[in-house]
Amino acid sequence: MQGQAALASTSIGGPVKNVLIPVDGSGNSVRAVRYMVDHVREHGPCSIHLLNVQMPIVSGTVLAFVQPEAIQEYYDDESKTALAESEVLLDQSGILYQKAARVGNVAETIKSYATEQGCDHIVMGSRGMGAAGSLLLGSTTLKVLHTVHIPVVLVN
Repeated sequence: MQGQAALASTSIGGPVKNVLIPVDGSGNSVRAVRYMVDHVREHGPCSIHLLNVQMPIVSGTVLAFVQPEAIQEYYDDESKTALAESEVLLDQSGILYQKAARVGNVAETIKSYATEQGCDHIVMGSRGMGAAGSLLLGSTTLKVLHTVHIPVVLVN
């Protein structure tokens, strides 16, 4: 789906025109989407990108016995599941968006996608579903904060 591009003034670091929301299916990532739904209602439309990043399967043993098509199907299924609730929220709100799924290092992929798409903000959960979820800030969140050069809004 195509997102609407319009200037929306905000209190989250200047005009928001093009926002990336990394989504992993966790409650925090869904809250980040809700945050942007509220933001759009209050400030007007902007282009929204949902991005799910799957960690690559690196085990040589798995790769030796599983067909590449099966691995891709796994990535696709996991991304579809992770994006589902966020898509429903945006669809029910009538907000247009684009969605993408990638495989790679999560923080690096978030940074490169934001750069490719010219995003001016990232809105993300403060922690996700990974093992670091019990920390004050998740490890992916910290890596994103340290590598991107655009405002990042963390949603708890």
